[in-house]
Amino acid sequence: MDNAADFIAIRGLSKIFGEGSTGEVVALKNVNGTIRAGDFVSVVGPSGCGKSTLLRILAGLIDASSGNVSMGGQAIHGTRRDIGVVFQNSILLPWRTIIDNVMLPAEVLGLERKAARHRAYDLLAMVGLAGFEDKLPSQLSGGMQQRASIARALLHDPRILLMDEPFGALDAMTREQMNLELQRIWSESGKTIVLITHSIPEAVFLGNMVFVMTPRPGRLERTVAIELPRPRTMASMADPEFVARAQEIRALFNAAGALH
Repeated sequence: MDNAADFIAIRGLSKIFGEGSTGEVVALKNVNGTIRAGDFVSVVGPSGCGKSTLLRILAGLIDASSGNVSMGGQAIHGTRRDIGVVFQNSILLPWRTIIDNVMLPAEVLGLERKAARHRAYDLLAMVGLAGFEDKLPSQLSGGMQQRASIARALLHDPRILLMDEPFGALDAMTREQMNLELQRIWSESGKTIVLITHSIPEAVFLGNMVFVMTPRPGRLERTVAIELPRPRTMASMADPEFVARAQEIRALFNAAGALH
């Protein structure tokens, strides 16, 4: 049995697409890892190593070929109300106001409308969008749209927030600001967060643990603990601890010949 502190346990996880066919692709092979409640885990690895596949399995969107993933001791099979997901694109409905976009999970899950609307306003304030509730997505910047998508993912109060390269389409300055905002949101919400990213500095800046994956078939090569104090600022990137952990992760990439 998994330790109670092992909020999410990944055991012997493998995923094969097109299994049994001549064109089968082994995306993940024998992945093992542990995520504790309240962790911020960043996942990095070369393109095509199965990072997004791992996140989709954690979200219950697809099943593993073998092995298992459990949360709180219960196997994850299919989507769950206690998991929220944020994708690279905000996927806001363009004809709905921001508040109505954030309210979407309440409609899908049948939550009590008055309480959900009150929570939606509170979440929009938490992500810095107070005063923008009645705007349409087209009236917001890309970064603001992603803040709205984070608020939407938190509306039903999930235990874990899964994020698949949520800032990948943003410019560098906006991305830095969103990193600061996400750190604050994590601190204030107390959620467990798993973030997929291609950026080593972003992974080190945000995570208290970094999962480093190998080239395909993806395996968990190493778990790197990040012990920088919080709250972190852009100046934290000059801290010797930050530099050392980033270099450690980059060396793992170089050893695999996978650094792009």
